[in-house]
Amino acid sequence: MNEPQWHCLGRVDDLKTRPLQQIKAGKVVLALSYRDGEFGAISGVCNHVGGPLGEGQLSAEGYVVCPWHHWHFHRLTGLARPGIPAAAPRYDLKIENGDLLVNLVPATERRNAPHPAHPLTRPLTREPGPVRVLGISTAAMNREFPRYSTSEALLQTALDQAAAAGHHTQLIRLKDLSFRACEGYYSVSAHACTWPCTITQMDETDQLTAVYEALVFWADVVLVSTSIRWGAPAALYSKMIERMNCIQNQITIHDRVLIRNKVAGFLITGGQDNVQAVAGQMLLFFGELGFVFPQFPFVAHSRGWTAEDMERNVAQVRTSKALHDGARALADRCVGMAADLIAAGPGPRKVERGGRKAHRAP
Repeated sequence: MNEPQWHCLGRVDDLKTRPLQQIKAGKVVLALSYRDGEFGAISGVCNHVGGPLGEGQLSAEGYVVCPWHHWHFHRLTGLARPGIPAAAPRYDLKIENGDLLVNLVPATERRNAPHPAHPLTRPLTREPGPVRVLGISTAAMNREFPRYSTSEALLQTALDQAAAAGHHTQLIRLKDLSFRACEGYYSVSAHACTWPCTITQMDETDQLTAVYEALVFWADVVLVSTSIRWGAPAALYSKMIERMNCIQNQITIHDRVLIRNKVAGFLITGGQDNVQAVAGQMLLFFGELGFVFPQFPFVAHSRGWTAEDMERNVAQVRTSKALHDGARALADRCVGMAADLIAAGPGPRKVERGGRKAHRAP
């Protein structure tokens, strides 16, 4: 048995003024709690991805709740909630002459609940075969009464062009998926934003997994269609890309590139203008993920600010040979570039991000 290593944390009267606090004692980080006249000390490092437990909250049941992803560990025992075979280390405390002392040798060991690796953590490899083209439609509409979508119609034309040339295609309609909005873990800490997305890891019913799977592992080309809503991309598009921050953040904190040798193109339609701003946002975001673009990477249509007669806009897109030919040509450009990239070999696994060094946890 290891000899005790008692360390003074400070005066009891001072420490009991806060119900929960993060304290560093030598090389040990503690989540120190005080409730009902009793101190408790467990590790201040969460079992999940190292969140600072002592900066979280104390639940009514006496659990320390991690501020990053809300994992629970009892403040006195370190045990996770009933039914979860996990525990954070617990530390013994004693009071001497008005000081609170902690034994830096943990009284219990850390235990992690066994679970299989998430499928999205597997190695990135491209299986042999034709160029694979993924279409993502961000059009939102009533599922029971679907209508003609100008942006999705052009996307379908592009996918049909790729399929006719012998390439594999897949269409994902975001309106058919049930997925939660980004919950802002990155705003707490860069390292709180994980791959796969923490929501994906914790919520088996969240269906954005289909997008991650197709975009990161399956596709060589990704074509995204959107309408213009008040000068911005569609709401479902924004909801999706906020959840893709976990892809880009792997570069920021781990120098790990998940998007390799992949081409992106965009199809944008709106009854009113702002094509340039919408296209610019999409190009910037997908460029930050690691996608590359062919010459002329988007097709767009707008009838201008005064065009409130939307039924005419639908009719024009439906019958426009120029727009549908443009969608076909976009597919050809993207597929051609993807084929060249595939022939050139795997893309970089790590990358210097334009002078921005990867952020490391202290």
